Amino acid sequence: MNMMTELETTTRFVDQFGRSKRKLRISVTDRCNFKCVYCMPEHPEWMKKHDLLSFEQLYQFCDFMVRRGIESVRITGGEPLMRQGVVHFVAQLQQLKKLGLKRISMTSNGHYLKQYAAALKQAGLDDLNISLDSLDADQFKQLTQKDLAPVLDGIQAAQAVGLPIKINSVLMNGINDNQILPLARWSVEHNIQLRFIEFMPLDGERKWSTEHVVSEQQILDSLRTEFAGTQQRSDFAGPTSEPARQYFIDGHPIGIISTITHSFCGTCDRVRLTAQGEFYNCLFAPQGLNLKTEIEALNSCEPLSEPSLNSALSKYIWNKESGYHGIAQRLKNQSMNKNSRKISMHMLGG
Repeated sequence: MNMMTELETTTRFVDQFGRSKRKLRISVTDRCNFKCVYCMPEHPEWMKKHDLLSFEQLYQFCDFMVRRGIESVRITGGEPLMRQGVVHFVAQLQQLKKLGLKRISMTSNGHYLKQYAAALKQAGLDDLNISLDSLDADQFKQLTQKDLAPVLDGIQAAQAVGLPIKINSVLMNGINDNQILPLARWSVEHNIQLRFIEFMPLDGERKWSTEHVVSEQQILDSLRTEFAGTQQRSDFAGPTSEPARQYFIDGHPIGIISTITHSFCGTCDRVRLTAQGEFYNCLFAPQGLNLKTEIEALNSCEPLSEPSLNSALSKYIWNKESGYHGIAQRLKNQSMNKNSRKISMHMLGG
């Protein structure tokens, strides 16, 4: 056993249910040029730029986490391409691959992707998730307050430079559930992996209800009206930390992330950091851990910074709850408390 394997074995963060943490999602900004109803409040209060962690501080935190078993870093937002310097950050993270980092990913709304696709590829980005909730231009404008064309251009640009991409589509009952078949047809035609996502209670205005959820079963029922070969992939039938349950539609792979009706929480290996240093052991965690001071100390190479940060994270991650359904009632209670933390997707990046 080499030194790195020993280090990862003895220091990997694990929660009380035995789930090792291998994936870190970092939100580099809460700002976004889209106003998707399932994500962004009507009147967002942006983080002040001087309160954001610098890219150097974020890099030092990633270094710390990779040495403790993190194998994948996903850069999110808000919209990450709105923060100047993010392409250089992708390039800088390449240095961590010699310590055990395996993948550097990004989630984007695609609006600026035509401008950045080649640079991201050159910087070493391994893959990219792009949000696309409708192929109908009018409906897309209603959902995002932006035009569809730049997103489609961005997707085309990413494909042209050879960036592996997945499309994420959040479905909402009575709003864009009519896009299941158009998106499925489009993904087959363009040979792009598509993942449908059940609407989760992470909207900034707290208007979510189960009535808005288009369930995994409803999605499958709709797909089967047109795709006779809809079936679950046998090679993904066992336990996996991947959020999407995998299917084939006439031989084309498709995924469904069903947090509400069929959650994957039992194998979750993700942790999250916001742009201003708040750490969350779960997308739905009622409370985060403010690590800004500890991360700043880490960046300053203070002697006790790593032990202090390690101790705080070990305890917080250990106490991670079983998953969404384990804290659903607490979330419901929070929705009635005007002073509780607003768990909004635009700050955590999904």
